[in-house]
Amino acid sequence: MLKDGKETLKGVRIFSDLKPGELEAVEKQCAWKEYNAREQVIDAHSDTHNVFFVVRGRVRVVDYSVLGQEVSFDDIFEGSHFGEMAALDSRPRSAGVIAVSDSLLASMNPETFESVLLKHPRVGLRVMAELARIIRAADARIMDLSTLGANSRVYAELLRQAIAVTDDEATASIRPIPIHGDIASRISTTRETVARAMNDLARKGIVERTKDALVIHDLERLQSMVEQVRGEDRRSGNRRRSAEENEITADGERRRRIERRAN
Repeated sequence: MLKDGKETLKGVRIFSDLKPGELEAVEKQCAWKEYNAREQVIDAHSDTHNVFFVVRGRVRVVDYSVLGQEVSFDDIFEGSHFGEMAALDSRPRSAGVIAVSDSLLASMNPETFESVLLKHPRVGLRVMAELARIIRAADARIMDLSTLGANSRVYAELLRQAIAVTDDEATASIRPIPIHGDIASRISTTRETVARAMNDLARKGIVERTKDALVIHDLERLQSMVEQVRGEDRRSGNRRRSAEENEITADGERRRRIERRAN
């Protein structure tokens, strides 16, 4: 964000409680760098610990399998931050980060970041709130991967992306248009499955691909579809788990009876 012709952290949410003078002091302690689209920002598992603030653009958190397959975890938008985990625990990076679009990032070394947190408790509270959001999102994604069918996971991922970019309860426009391969890597399925699920939503009039965006015409209906399948699939999963637990219990009882007879 520009202020009086210079870049500022005013749009970064964790600093929203700071007074102008306090924010300017923080800005002076940052390094500023522009990244081109697809440029690496952080290498996965590297032993670096700076915190980054997205002043302009968008970045993506990724990792790679042993076969080189890219796995996408999340997109981080303007006004957000990343890298705080390594800054706080001094351990290697848990994932890599690449720029999705041309981006301007500010970075801060971990010692300075810790000093800011100690001096401005409200910043620390906002960092903790973001960590809590990440944990909740990870819990929800693990549950979806464990209980939902592939098509349902596509619907859930589209809903998650739509909610992230709109305050409108009726519609959303996702830009740039999500690539099928990116969605597939996030939800552990194939590009072909994503294409089929997207075509199904298009036939129902829920989504439409325009020149530069994927438009969700009916967010409420998409959310209803996701919540319905979550309920059905999770109940089905619970029934399967109950049957398996009953079978395990029965097997244990049979073994105990056999052991008693042998004795």
